[in-house]
Amino acid sequence: KIVRFPITRIKHLVKMDPDVNLCSQEALFLITKTTEFFVECLSKEAYSYTSQSKKKTVQKRDVERAIDAVDALAFLEGILD
Repeated sequence: KIVRFPITRIKHLVKMDPDVNLCSQEALFLITKTTEFFVECLSKEAYSYTSQSKKKTVQKRDVERAIDAVDALAFLEGILD
């Protein structure tokens, strides 16, 4: 299996944007893969803070700490409030 997220779900999310009229299958595939990589990156960063606390369950505060620490995730600041 090439992607882990269902492409139909991503297609539904893309169609929710009023600025998007058409989206090719190739674009949907790329959006899906990019989303998978993003979620993987965010979860790895958050888990690093979980393991530093000697815990096994990722919690909201771990995600918040990852967002605060990684410059590339700065656009997410305040989104979990």
